[in-house]
Amino acid sequence: MTLGFDLGGTTIKAGLVDANGHIVAFSKETTPTTVAAFRSALESLARGLMTQTQESISGAGFACKGLIDAESTLVIANPGPTVFLEGHTLASLVADALPSDCHIAGDNDGRAALAGEVKWGAAKGCKDALMFTLGTGVGGGVLAGGRIIRGAGGIGGHLGHVTVDPWGAYCICGSRGCVETIFSARAIESAADEMIHRSVDTILRGSPARPPTCEYVFAAAQQGDAVARHIVDHATVALGAAMAGLAHALDPEIIIVGGQIAEAGEYLFEKLRMEINWRTRKFLRREVPLVPAQVKDAIAGAAALVS
Repeated sequence: MTLGFDLGGTTIKAGLVDANGHIVAFSKETTPTTVAAFRSALESLARGLMTQTQESISGAGFACKGLIDAESTLVIANPGPTVFLEGHTLASLVADALPSDCHIAGDNDGRAALAGEVKWGAAKGCKDALMFTLGTGVGGGVLAGGRIIRGAGGIGGHLGHVTVDPWGAYCICGSRGCVETIFSARAIESAADEMIHRSVDTILRGSPARPPTCEYVFAAAQQGDAVARHIVDHATVALGAAMAGLAHALDPEIIIVGGQIAEAGEYLFEKLRMEINWRTRKFLRREVPLVPAQVKDAIAGAAALVS
């Protein structure tokens, strides 16, 4: 058994993961606001889960947003509610609750998602793959030559910060026109809110939430609302162009898409495939498969980091 931890800004989720990637026990805690409380929560989750199995625990893995040094599990940068984790190693926050020989691993949540796909999912058996996680932001990971790329400073795989519009909106990373500023839940919701603010004729104005949720915008687009479709198409073209550019650079066997927006299903995937294919077919001379993630839970991805 392996312990997997998904460290979110509002909730810490943890589970026992078996050798096939199945979560056999699950628990969660509200994300604390101090390092001491965070350590206490992790230890409590770990001890509670270990009482639910008679098998030994081979390791513990952490999926965490931000910049994580995978070798040491040091949190280099973690803006937002858990900024207090910066400068601490994830291993040190749970080690006291685990057996002394337990291996502890941690990484950025996008690369953890890719690790799950490599071990149990769509990238199993692949040497070269791209992973995009589409949610509030855009994360991801790169598998090249059978290894997950982390880069010189641990930033490798932040695919949401590929520039698609040099003069575009400012991004949280400090650049402009990143994929994340156009295709992300936050960006799509902002675009919908702008349309409502301008009193444009659209069913988005009937949304019970303000701004409308990304899910609501996609649903409106599928219902034929011209404004919602314009927002979705504009965002999808930007994402597809970024995927095509990366396909030229890295020549992946497969592109995997996960995250909450991937739940839009074929309505999204068909548009992305068309965009990628017309941009890449001349040089690549093949169609790069674009597939949904098979490992849906970040807990399993975190556990997959434990070798």
